[in-house]
Amino acid sequence: MRLSRGTFQAVLKGRKLLEARQPASLRKAYATNLPGEDGFDPVKRAASVLKRDIVRLRKQIGDFFGLEPLFTSPTRDIDEPHHFYSWQSHCDVLIIGGGVVGCSIAFFLLENFPGSMNVTILEKDPTYKRAATTLSCGGLRQQFSLAENVQMSRFGAEFLRQLPKRCAVEGLDPPDVQFHPTGYLFLATEEGAEQLAANHDLQLDLGVKNVLLTREQLKARFPWLNTSDVALGCLGLENEGWFDPWSLLNALRTKAIALGAHYVQGEAVGFETREQPDVLIAGADNSKPYQRLDKLVVRLADSERRTISFGHCVLASGASSGEIAAMANIGSGDDMLAFPLPVVPRKRYVFNVHCPDGPGVDLPFVIDPTGTYVRREGYGGHYICGRSPPEGVPEPSTADFDVDPEFFEAHVWPQLAHRIPAMQKLKVKSAWAGHYDYNTFDQNGIVGPHPYYYNLTFATGFSGHGLQQAPAVGQAVMEMLIEGKLSTIDLSRFAFDRVLLDERVLEHNIV
Repeated sequence: MRLSRGTFQAVLKGRKLLEARQPASLRKAYATNLPGEDGFDPVKRAASVLKRDIVRLRKQIGDFFGLEPLFTSPTRDIDEPHHFYSWQSHCDVLIIGGGVVGCSIAFFLLENFPGSMNVTILEKDPTYKRAATTLSCGGLRQQFSLAENVQMSRFGAEFLRQLPKRCAVEGLDPPDVQFHPTGYLFLATEEGAEQLAANHDLQLDLGVKNVLLTREQLKARFPWLNTSDVALGCLGLENEGWFDPWSLLNALRTKAIALGAHYVQGEAVGFETREQPDVLIAGADNSKPYQRLDKLVVRLADSERRTISFGHCVLASGASSGEIAAMANIGSGDDMLAFPLPVVPRKRYVFNVHCPDGPGVDLPFVIDPTGTYVRREGYGGHYICGRSPPEGVPEPSTADFDVDPEFFEAHVWPQLAHRIPAMQKLKVKSAWAGHYDYNTFDQNGIVGPHPYYYNLTFATGFSGHGLQQAPAVGQAVMEMLIEGKLSTIDLSRFAFDRVLLDERVLEHNIV
């Protein structure tokens, strides 16, 4: 099914034209929170917004003249118990998902607009025991074939550099993500050499520093590497490597809470809507009143159910995003609601191996032409490795987090031993499995508003790249919600619209 772009135009009867493709600004969200509906005090709201504007003006003046700030963003003591798990019956922005993407969005909203809005993060598991963020390999690379992905990773690298200052909280040590600038080494056979060279050219145009290496140059630089079937390699020289995922997540979460975010433990189980008869959606069935998302039904840890009323909702719940979107009738309704959010969980294994004779500290984050990857894990001959199931091998069940040891024996070890002969002798020390948000449509993130629900924004489906793209996504969502446009990185091609229009945005450097 394919829809024309005209279906995204919404008409506010008796008011003004609204482009539903552009998310409503938070000022529209404020307009829905009238006194008596949820207890907002308009005087306090006006004072808060005025204070925010003064803070921003002072910052702009200081930036222009190169002055050190005379003030800091207002923060609060995160040790106060009500800041964690504090229930909110209403909020301006509700972020479903407290992983690295959700916490990044909260951070960027409150860093830029401190004290001016109620931002609430809903997270079902504050231990993050099975979160995709904490179970990832922590890679940061700029070697992509899409300009948007390259730009997001470059933004992320710069943000990590600024992290100790931007996420500093009084009374705590500055955050340190322990970045290891090893670079990525992508290898290609004759069949993939042309694409690798084209990616390299794009990356250079965007300011990435990497170098193409021939078979002979690879062998000279990395003697431990088997290059017999390799035609070309691309080595990142700057802003690539790996870091500790938990440290980034904790830094963003801690700073967001210090800036005023409310962190609620609970699980989304449904939405409640509210009629808005003054809204008409072109291309939709307007014989029925428009239904606006109004409240989220939340199941608490003790199984009690409560609702949170919100002005705007951001769906950033990773692998469960598709399931939660379905609770809003997305995928089971008519017209624009007939298209489901194409995000499902996929299981991947990570194996920790010991190989005393393996490569040393000069080992980059190696990506084999088969998609098999390996990087150093500390020192002393320890490495982590894995791959996606090769063509013809079924996807593992996502009903659990169990690891299949035969997958390593059949599909990972043979490729490692071929590419790095020293790894013919190794021992698996441990392994784990994680679920990540796989976009079945085109394996790229979905960032932007839903065309029918103007107060719902997606930030999900990153298909394994969410950790490194989280800072850029936080910035982008902040711009969309507050400014109604993208000014830092143009992610318009990553909007949900492309699903309705059947316009895939394909990335060739998928690992």
